[in-house]
Amino acid sequence: MADRTIAVKDLRKELSTVLGRVAYGHERVIVKRSGKDFAALIPVEDLELLEKLEDEMDLKEALRRLADGGDKAIPIEQARKELGL
Repeated sequence: MADRTIAVKDLRKELSTVLGRVAYGHERVIVKRSGKDFAALIPVEDLELLEKLEDEMDLKEALRRLADGGDKAIPIEQARKELGL
């Protein structure tokens, strides 16, 4: 959960302070625009953890697909054609 919310217009005025609180105080900040959640500012450590979790989820999905017979290879030319490359 976010430690703080801030409107975009206020963030413009307080950007340096807010970034310092995120980077050094390890706070999470939700940025609101027109009263709705718009973006989030999180410490780099949180981002690295999210990326690690995504990698683990991708690996589990790849292993699941391989176990389900998804290991059927296709020629690279066919893959390029299907992807429009």
